Amino acid sequence: MSRRAVESRSLGRPGTEVEKPSDIAQIRLVSVSAHATQQDLGHYHPGLGVYLYLVRHAIAEPHDSARWPDDSQRPLTAAGIERFRGAARGLRLLGIEIDAMLASPYVRAWHTAELLSAEAAWPFPETCPTLEPPTPPTACLDALQDRREASLALVGHQPLLSELASLLLVGDERLMRLELKKGGAMCLRFADRPVVGTAALRWSVSPKILGSLGR
Repeated sequence: MSRRAVESRSLGRPGTEVEKPSDIAQIRLVSVSAHATQQDLGHYHPGLGVYLYLVRHAIAEPHDSARWPDDSQRPLTAAGIERFRGAARGLRLLGIEIDAMLASPYVRAWHTAELLSAEAAWPFPETCPTLEPPTPPTACLDALQDRREASLALVGHQPLLSELASLLLVGDERLMRLELKKGGAMCLRFADRPVVGTAALRWSVSPKILGSLGR
């Protein structure tokens, strides 16, 4: 496996590079500055690559086969909706612009994407079945190969999103232990197209921090 350097940044602070796979597996962002600039957040600028934003669905109702025999119909909670509205407003205030947004058709993910469209002014979502669980990250990556947007968002589920990020960062979907909380977001940057092992991790932010920005 290539020992490609992976960029890991705490927003508003200088980035660091980690080269050993054993170190890469431990990458975790510790803090975020409320004064982070658009450049810190991986905002797209012409000629500076392609950006992929991964967003996990907001807090949903717990599994209950009696209420939702089809788990794809399980919705967000009222509190989850309200909390994510704040997170989405935080993303908008940070100036992140999206060319297209793909979302899992599961109710909890699709509603999250609709909230991003309404509160963060991101494009209306497009249905993407390969973002449904338990799709392997390789299948999700295959679905991205025909996309030509400079800034693309995916709204879906765990562990798929973290496994996809690990695959794109270090070439192995299991090597990196990336935490992505419900309603959290992550940004990856590529020099060109999304290719296995070529991504740089720009940032990963919890919904609590995003919500504090959106107040």
